[in-house]
Amino acid sequence: MSIKDLFSPFTAWKYVLKDPVTIPDPLNDRPGSARYRGFHKNDNETCIGCGTCETICQNGAIDMLPVNEAETKEGDSGLRPRIDYGRCCWCALCVDVCMTGSLTMSNEYKWVESDPDAFRFTPGIDKKFWDNTELGYQRPDDHRLMAPERIAMGEMEAEDRINSFTEIVDGYSIEQAKLEADRCVSCGICIATCPTHMSIPDYIEAVRDGDYERGLKLLYETNPFSNVCGRVCTRKCEDSCASRHEGEPIAIRWLKRHIIDQVPFEKYREIIGESEPSTGKKIAIIGAGPAGLTTAFDLVRKGHDVTVYEAKAAAGGMTRYGIPEYRLPYDALDKDIELIVSLGVKIVYNTRIGADISMQKLQDDFDAVLLAIGLQEGRQTRIPQSEHEKVYRAVDLLDKITAGENFDLPHCAVVIGGGNVAMDIARSLARLQKQQYGQVDVIVTAMEEQQHFMADPDEIKESLEEGIVIRDQCGPQGCEIDQSGKLIGLKTWKVLSIFDKDHRFSPQYDDSDEVIHACDTVIEAIGQFSDTSLLGNKLTEQLEWDRGRIKIAYDGQTSVDWLWSAGDCVSGPDVVHAVADGHRVANSIHSYLTV
Repeated sequence: MSIKDLFSPFTAWKYVLKDPVTIPDPLNDRPGSARYRGFHKNDNETCIGCGTCETICQNGAIDMLPVNEAETKEGDSGLRPRIDYGRCCWCALCVDVCMTGSLTMSNEYKWVESDPDAFRFTPGIDKKFWDNTELGYQRPDDHRLMAPERIAMGEMEAEDRINSFTEIVDGYSIEQAKLEADRCVSCGICIATCPTHMSIPDYIEAVRDGDYERGLKLLYETNPFSNVCGRVCTRKCEDSCASRHEGEPIAIRWLKRHIIDQVPFEKYREIIGESEPSTGKKIAIIGAGPAGLTTAFDLVRKGHDVTVYEAKAAAGGMTRYGIPEYRLPYDALDKDIELIVSLGVKIVYNTRIGADISMQKLQDDFDAVLLAIGLQEGRQTRIPQSEHEKVYRAVDLLDKITAGENFDLPHCAVVIGGGNVAMDIARSLARLQKQQYGQVDVIVTAMEEQQHFMADPDEIKESLEEGIVIRDQCGPQGCEIDQSGKLIGLKTWKVLSIFDKDHRFSPQYDDSDEVIHACDTVIEAIGQFSDTSLLGNKLTEQLEWDRGRIKIAYDGQTSVDWLWSAGDCVSGPDVVHAVADGHRVANSIHSYLTV
């Protein structure tokens, strides 16, 4: 041992009067780094309970549980992640995949508890001392679990589609569909939003797997109008899709159509299966639209004898006589109807209940009756001069176009309304004008601002592309008639507001901002109503009514025990809601007949 080694311990004394280099209180004076992966935080208001964090956790440290503080609502499952720090490895994958960015981690890393159960908690709900820390790990701004944009659907260019009623969109190829399906995180929030509660994540998984027969079976378990809904569904499911928080929602409607397109129609019956043995019970259904035929589909599969009475020459209701063929080709609609008929449902066409057959006759001959008559009558504005012969209801013209009936095609038309029906008749007239006159002259006027139109944004966009003029905040005041009695225009005033403070319809106008929209035809597309005269006076008096509509229970049963009502006539115009109504009513009628 050298002299230096012997005396080296004493050399430390030279630092005795200097400040120490160590931290005086290492437990409290050593904060984590700015992006340290410490304890979890969750913004309860931003979280939608999609469960991607639970799915990604390889240690099973996250469970999605219901909490009172999270209200179950559209786009929010009402579940929140509970963390188990006995399993967590602080890898932060849960933060990286969080669809809304609500889940983060503080830079706090010290937590002393004597109760081990305390280390299982629900961040954002169980308040912790680190909840307000600003630093810690969160998902980088440029980090996304899935591609933010949906796979584009091929469609015809405006200059091509305006010349015919050929279907606009192409449908996905197998490669495109799989890429789009890969964007789905299978959270299932969409199921609750769908009126028919379709197994959306499961049939999207079937697309990923290329198992289209399994996908078709899943579709028809809850929706016998999958051909129709694959094209014109209002797709509320996409409004709640978790992927919309990262970019565009999954193209759920197009993936449904893709499954339909991949399976040969002749295999449908084999995949869906046969009906149960006959029960001997007979049901009459008035109206061969989606609600009536869905009810028929369910009841015939349960073994009941079902007869549908339809006033028109073909089935489909407003899906046939109200939706143009460029949106819903007749062959797609016919497949859904043909499948239902193949199960044993009988449809009697060109038969008006109340005229050809009385309601009393149906009551006498059947064990139960369903009224599914839709909304076949167009509402009127009742503005001055609106009784002129050149003022039409949109549903009447759409009916004529579908049936191939002749009518005086306007050279220039003004449509009143901002919903899908308004866009449908405007675009249909534009196609006919282009074919007959070589040019388009259609104006759509609506009281709302364009961004608040009820019409699907795609319909508005495509209308503009096809040369249709849209003028918003226009309140109709009267039709202009010249001295010879010819209709020459529609007068409107600028709309300042539509509803009062109690949200009652009470439009206010600026009458100094007046416009005369030149035209030779005005079409009203402001809503529809049902013609219930088929009921007859006696039954009408027996039924309970609610503001002009037949009063029904949740299951569709009216105050008369043998009569149910469903579809647009009770729920408003929407195909998928009509299908959901059909399922409810079928279950109710089946219970009524088998108790």
